[in-house]
Amino acid sequence: MVRIGQGWDRHPLAAGRPCVLGGVHFPECPVGPVGHSDGDALCHALTDAVLGAAGLGDIGKMFPDTDPAYAGADSLDLLRRAWRRVAQAGWRLGNADCIVITEQPRLAPRTAQMQANLAQAMGARADQVSVKGTRGEGLGPEGRGECVTAMAAVVLERKDLEG
Repeated sequence: MVRIGQGWDRHPLAAGRPCVLGGVHFPECPVGPVGHSDGDALCHALTDAVLGAAGLGDIGKMFPDTDPAYAGADSLDLLRRAWRRVAQAGWRLGNADCIVITEQPRLAPRTAQMQANLAQAMGARADQVSVKGTRGEGLGPEGRGECVTAMAAVVLERKDLEG
């Protein structure tokens, strides 16, 4: 059996906030995502995609932003914790395809590290995870530099099936 999930997340950007995407820190970036956790929109979108594909709800249900325990949380760790639940439910990753839309930081030089981080968090190979970056080209809130948006699609396969 194969299941497909998708996730979407957006965070406003603010000066002085640490910029973390896909578990990679961008210290040269003057703005970072605002969120209850570290604001890593890529990890959040991927977490929603894997939870949805497995029928286990969403990131807000599992890690509510009303719970002080998750204030400033490392979103890569949240993905890791969600993935444990997905794996315990009998699923393995087929592949994940992710895109991040933002004017800054420039992602291309660091996408391989993001892929490796995300794959490691899900016990997968880096070639099972794709991360692409694109810009808003001056259009919409991403193009104006107001936010970062991430989308993820995943394919999960039952562990008990070969192939």
